Amino acid sequence: MPQTETNNISYIDGRKMTFVQYATIFICFIMNILDGMDVLVIAFSAKAITSEWSISPQALGIVLSAAVVGMTLGALLLAPLADRYGRKKLVFYCTLVIGTSIFLTAYTDTVNEMLILRFSSGLGIGAMLASVATLSSEYTPKKSKEFWVSLVMGGYPIGAVLAGLAASFIIPAHGWRTMFQFAGICTLLTLPLIIFVLPESIEFLIKRKPSNALEKVNNILSRMNRPNLKELPNIQLDFGKIHVSELFVEDRKKQTLLLWISFLCAFAPFYFILSWLPKLTTDAGMPESLGYWSGIVFNLGSFIGILVLGMIAIRIGLQKTILYFMIGAALLMISFGSFTGTWIILLIFGLIGFFLHAGFVGLYPLAARMYPTEIRTTGIGWAIGAGRLGAILGPIVAGYLIASGLSIAGNFFVFAIPVILCGLAVIQLKPKK
Repeated sequence: MPQTETNNISYIDGRKMTFVQYATIFICFIMNILDGMDVLVIAFSAKAITSEWSISPQALGIVLSAAVVGMTLGALLLAPLADRYGRKKLVFYCTLVIGTSIFLTAYTDTVNEMLILRFSSGLGIGAMLASVATLSSEYTPKKSKEFWVSLVMGGYPIGAVLAGLAASFIIPAHGWRTMFQFAGICTLLTLPLIIFVLPESIEFLIKRKPSNALEKVNNILSRMNRPNLKELPNIQLDFGKIHVSELFVEDRKKQTLLLWISFLCAFAPFYFILSWLPKLTTDAGMPESLGYWSGIVFNLGSFIGILVLGMIAIRIGLQKTILYFMIGAALLMISFGSFTGTWIILLIFGLIGFFLHAGFVGLYPLAARMYPTEIRTTGIGWAIGAGRLGAILGPIVAGYLIASGLSIAGNFFVFAIPVILCGLAVIQLKPKK
């Protein structure tokens, strides 16, 4: 039997990481891989759906935007529920909603049916991103927290790559409906992992004190080979009054606004590139066949950059690292016009992914350090929600700029501006120690 002690809050910092912690990171990483797959499965299926249903590009555009709207509302309205009912519970229900919605999409026959299911899957994904970022941050040591949370969020571009590879085999041979069935089943298969392996946040259990909290905390501590608690620390927090207004009390107002500006300025250029990548490739003078590979190179560069950012952040600090990565991304975007028409453009896309997406992902562990446990997921969720406004506006603004005749190099120059603004906003933040 483990030893007992009256107050064991430092169950993570200064101690060797355990299987429970690695399992938590792994499951959260897997959830982000599936999120990346589930978001982009519609993009890889779009051509086949348009051909089968004979729908207009405008109608398809509405379907494509439904998930983004759902993700925005999920981050704003559902993610805060993790601060009230628990991170694990929300991750479970989000996974159930996402997997079911994606799977049922395979059986749709109208645009409206697909619209509803894309919106519902977006709701789950929006809430999921904030929840796994919070949970992974609460199970990792302060010294290496930035690396582990960045790694978890790095699952998203891996999911995008895997979705592209799977789609290239499944859709030509079996059709787009099978692709949605595959993605939905992959998501639903993680439910047993969440139920039996993923732990609830100990910080949440100690501070929120739900039913049988002491028993649940000691069960997790035993699995981690940590001393048990004789009683829960006497921490009085009013969870009944959790509201977005808590993000603006006292000295949080300026910090919250700066965080929202950071997310918005990162989302806009990122989604500009993500949404227009195939066209950007051809407009840069490359063959249409390279549009697919540019997406793979961009996302692989993103994942490598995320790992490197996490390692550098341990040494020089997360905020400085994000700033340097954003400066690197902006310089590449400004000089993009110098490389059009050459094979080097693929390398440039990979490097932009390396710097831009990595700096963008670094905002998640930074956001996790901005707020206390009782409003942490609320804070991350609303920051993501603010960022989603940039995700909506970025591709729209780019469309108008391209339609007005602005060159591809000019577009990259314009979107380098919010990248720089993001870095400047980040460096002014004052996260909790």
